[in-house]
Amino acid sequence: MLRWIRQQLGFDPPHQSDTRTVYVANRFPQNGHYIPQRFADNRIISSKYTVWNFVPKNMFEQFRRIANFYFLIIFLVQLMIDTPTSPITSGLPLFFVITVTAIKQGYEDWLRHKADNEVNGAPVFVVRSGSLVQTRSKNIRVGDIVRVAKDETFPVDLVLLSSDRADGTCHITTASLDGETNLKVCALDSKDLSQLEALQAVVECQQPEADLYRPLGPENLLLRGARLKNTKEIFGVAVYTGMESKMALNYKCKSQKRSAVEKSMNTFLIIYLVILLFEAILSTILKYAWQAEEKWNEPFYNQKTEQERNSSPILKFISDFLAFLVLYNFIIPISLYVTVEMQKFLGSFFIGWDLDLYHEESDQKAQVNTSDLNEELGQVEYVFTDKTGTLTENEMHFRECSIKGTKYREVNGKLLPEGMTDDSPDGSIGDEVLFLKAVSLCHTVQISYDQPDLPLGASDPFSHVNGFSSNHMEYYASSPDEKALVEATKSRGETMEINTFGKRQQLFLWIPRYKLLHLLEFDANRRRMSVILQTPSGGTVLFTKGAESAILPFATSGEIEKTRLHVDEFALKGLRTLVVACRHFSPEEYMDVDKRLTAARTALQQREEKLQEAFDFIERDLQLLGATAVEDKLQDKVQETIEALRLAGIKVWVLTGDKHETAVSVSLSCGHFHRTMNILELLQQRSDNECAEQLRRLARRCVLNLSKEIFLYGHLFLFACRIKEDHVIQHGLVVDGASLSLALREHEKLFMEVCKNCSAVLCCRMAPLQKAKVVRLLKTSPEKPITLAIGDGANDVSMIQEAHVGIGIMGKEGRQAVRNSDYAIARFKFLAKLLLVHGHFYYIRIATLVQYFFYKNVCFITPQFLYQFFCLFSQQTLYDSVYLTLYNICFTSLPILVYSLFEQLVHPHVLQSKPCLYRDIRKNSLLSFRTFLYWTVLGFCHAFIFFFGSYILMGEDTTLMGNGQMFGNWTFGTLVFTVMVITVTLKIALETHFWTWMHHFVTWGSIAFYFIFSLFYGGIIWPFLHTQDMYFVFVQLLSSGSAWFAIIIIVIICLSPDVFKKVLYRHLQPTSTQKKWFMHQIWSFSGYSSPASLEK
Repeated sequence: MLRWIRQQLGFDPPHQSDTRTVYVANRFPQNGHYIPQRFADNRIISSKYTVWNFVPKNMFEQFRRIANFYFLIIFLVQLMIDTPTSPITSGLPLFFVITVTAIKQGYEDWLRHKADNEVNGAPVFVVRSGSLVQTRSKNIRVGDIVRVAKDETFPVDLVLLSSDRADGTCHITTASLDGETNLKVCALDSKDLSQLEALQAVVECQQPEADLYRPLGPENLLLRGARLKNTKEIFGVAVYTGMESKMALNYKCKSQKRSAVEKSMNTFLIIYLVILLFEAILSTILKYAWQAEEKWNEPFYNQKTEQERNSSPILKFISDFLAFLVLYNFIIPISLYVTVEMQKFLGSFFIGWDLDLYHEESDQKAQVNTSDLNEELGQVEYVFTDKTGTLTENEMHFRECSIKGTKYREVNGKLLPEGMTDDSPDGSIGDEVLFLKAVSLCHTVQISYDQPDLPLGASDPFSHVNGFSSNHMEYYASSPDEKALVEATKSRGETMEINTFGKRQQLFLWIPRYKLLHLLEFDANRRRMSVILQTPSGGTVLFTKGAESAILPFATSGEIEKTRLHVDEFALKGLRTLVVACRHFSPEEYMDVDKRLTAARTALQQREEKLQEAFDFIERDLQLLGATAVEDKLQDKVQETIEALRLAGIKVWVLTGDKHETAVSVSLSCGHFHRTMNILELLQQRSDNECAEQLRRLARRCVLNLSKEIFLYGHLFLFACRIKEDHVIQHGLVVDGASLSLALREHEKLFMEVCKNCSAVLCCRMAPLQKAKVVRLLKTSPEKPITLAIGDGANDVSMIQEAHVGIGIMGKEGRQAVRNSDYAIARFKFLAKLLLVHGHFYYIRIATLVQYFFYKNVCFITPQFLYQFFCLFSQQTLYDSVYLTLYNICFTSLPILVYSLFEQLVHPHVLQSKPCLYRDIRKNSLLSFRTFLYWTVLGFCHAFIFFFGSYILMGEDTTLMGNGQMFGNWTFGTLVFTVMVITVTLKIALETHFWTWMHHFVTWGSIAFYFIFSLFYGGIIWPFLHTQDMYFVFVQLLSSGSAWFAIIIIVIICLSPDVFKKVLYRHLQPTSTQKKWFMHQIWSFSGYSSPASLEK
């Protein structure tokens, strides 16, 4: 019971032992000394709370916020000492905010629980008591034998025991884990169900680790989340379950991202706390200064008790200070946080509902994974984007190749030498055969068939082909390039059978059978992969392919220079290139190779280093066969999107793993680089000194061009205008991964100096972690720019998580980028509207919301402070406690919430067609200290007008009733409160540019609700209220014509300067946004078909 409670509270300790012993089918030793190990159950938990810990955990998280904790302290103070206001005035708003936030967070966590229950309740088959039984996924225990069928995902981490395939292998795809779409192979001696029933076996393994590849990896462990392919069914023993599976251990706890608006909000909150403390201390000091005179210290109508006379002066001072703190505490807007959360949560739905962000072909709409960063979309200064699958379609098509120094191109499915047409007679294929053999044999592509595989050695080895069309074959490859090359060789019209990974596959019928001896896997350091095959004649050959920089230096024969030239030509066309080579082994050489590979793969220590040495020994003295060129088309409207971002003042950096020639070509074709741009290169740097010298040269070139332009145009302003409007003096930087590593090691400042002078930066040959380092470099620079990273593959996840805003593309490289992103879109072109329109709207709305909240609370509490000067600082409240409680919750909450959801300063089409308008809101301009000071001073000015306007009206003559009845202090306070509610409501109405029926409803409805509520509250004697100071006060106030006159006059006096200021600024100093808004209004009223037609 105790362990169950600890599990529910999340305090169950992890295993202490370094290894675990798993008994297959849970057949434990029968001796009495064995103590079973405890393992986690198979439940996946992505939720944050449980029924037992929701209240304490959620309360702890909420009271970590300074405003919530502050109001909790105020509430406790009101409970402990005699304060001028009821504890309800602080307790009820605090309860409302805490409750609404808890409901929102509880609902989001309930959705996570719901998703977890779907996974945990999925039906699975396990072997229990010698028979196959169906149970739920959460009931699987470590040691259970689990059956998984084709196309099903593995419910736990399994060690393979049995496969229906004759060779005992199974194929899996781990795209959901590491983004790789190729089929991986697991193998073991095959056993049928009857053998499994009698199996007595033990699995000794290490405790769970997050590393997908060590100590047990996809080659010998069927990982949870992977999918079974090309195999009917398998049986495996569960070794890691639930939250101890490798997939669960790789759930990265993303750091909490905070927007610039939230940081500004916290700064403003601290300033207002200082104002609050100042007012409380000043009031306390003035109270004691006033009471220095005997007649005010103990007047005849308010004699002190003996206890009050003997009380400690220090404790009395502290008590009075706390009382004033309570009296003024509403200057801190507690409801600001809940309103901001509601605005972000509700506002995030507009992104998903936007049909312009919906991709019809893939039936995918924009997705919001976190709503906390909506306004950050309007502050982006740098965009870091992947190339393949993000700027391009990631759909590869074979286009050209180079064979023996001759270029070939594909025309209508035929491979023709350069200069020949489709009608020309077919040339000799003698030079092509070896090249095509290499392309069709050197790969890790797997083929999935719709019908069962036949056992090896069957009478018809080509039954896979004879039984049905090759169109029924489905290819699985580690990269789209490999798949495109294999499909290209298949499209030649023939089929060959090869033995790959223990399975015969057919590619060319007229080529004999080859046997796979060794596979030298691709890795990022070598940038190539190889296969060693046994030829039909009994010889041994190595085929290898990879980047030209990884193949050409090791080639000793073949048309090396011609091939190098062709590769560069292909790259300039934006094609992805691979170089193909081979090497023939004598029997003695192969024996040495086989011995080296076997020793390296069975090494217990330094296995990776020994494998690398063996690979380097084998992949040398190569005969160059040729090169392939595959096209990856640009996505639709990529060029227009990048140009729009550039006009918006956003710098775009492309981070890719491609070779620099291909990357530069794609950058030019997509508009990232311009043809007239001065391209700076930081490539192939081999030492720190060399890198530093090159960086200095590049920096001097930038400064030299700058000096020339200043000299040429004679004035810095003209130069700046030319930079802004022209491409002539713009620089583009190309840097590769190796040089970047050197630059970031000791020359960060110099590298950043060069980058800041460049309009576009292209980083090629980048590793995933290097992408994240580049993003972090910009984030932590002195300017602290807001960064956005966008990508579609698992290799982009680190970059996406590092940036202020991470966007995943719903592409073809798995869903890991989407799952780890803040937002997800189907195509790169949607980024323009996401930033220029949604980001613009979100930022303007929340910036006004934050400052308006502080403004209306200054208006609310300053009259309370001024009132103390007229009541001898007796801590008498100006407003009734019900008004104190409901001011932020009911009377003024809805107009600003609706404004923050629907406000549109300009029409969306204008924002998208004029990207330069994005510049108006950059650098958090609407939440600068100047605008904050304006709203704060405006609040104090309005508060003075509320108070002294009412005071002047009532100060000389309080007999405002027709029968001579006098107004009291509650009437005065109600008059101030009424003027305040109307003014602050109309103030947000003045800020509104986009009116809907909902704006009218909440604006006039809020004012009407205040009047109706006050009439009912003060017009009825409520039996549950101990005192009712407000009885008939509001009715008497409204029955006075002078009061109505005062309300109207004071509201007009408050809002007239705002109206004049807006009109004056729009005519004398309009922003670009205001100009476009004015043009759009003229266009709308004039009936023009488009804004463009008006400008013409």
